[in-house]
Amino acid sequence: MQVILKKEVQNLGEQGDLVTVKDGYARNYLLPQNYAEIATKGALENREHNLARIKAKQEKLHQEALEKAAKIEEFGKLELSAKAGESGKLFGTVTTKKLCEELLEKSGIEVDRKTVSLNAPINRIGNYKMLIKLTSKVKTELEVVVTASEVIKEELEVEETQENTEE
Repeated sequence: MQVILKKEVQNLGEQGDLVTVKDGYARNYLLPQNYAEIATKGALENREHNLARIKAKQEKLHQEALEKAAKIEEFGKLELSAKAGESGKLFGTVTTKKLCEELLEKSGIEVDRKTVSLNAPINRIGNYKMLIKLTSKVKTELEVVVTASEVIKEELEVEETQENTEE
């Protein structure tokens, strides 16, 4: 089935692209999510009419993404602290939502959490890389340094739980 994309779809295409996909993918995902429309004669004519406007809009978004990527690279690295045990293991993990909130708070750069991917889950003290996909063509990396805000003794917690089970 041929469809015209209304929005950018990862690994498929950009807004205004004419793509061929399987019928089920179009019916069950692209059309209900309003990511695409069926490529009828009228829709194709409308696409040709609006193609210049769509390309200008994409170019503007691309330039904004390049500027944001430059700001992120200029920022250097994101440092945050969390509660950790003596072995360096964090109590909980640092999520992409938390990373985006910290980036906004410390640098004023707003990033959608859905565009962030990590090379490994952040559940220990250390250095991590955060990949930010601003558009399909603009990607940047940011170093994340996690330190311990307070170190909590793990042995005491184990002893306390054993005492509670004996009672």
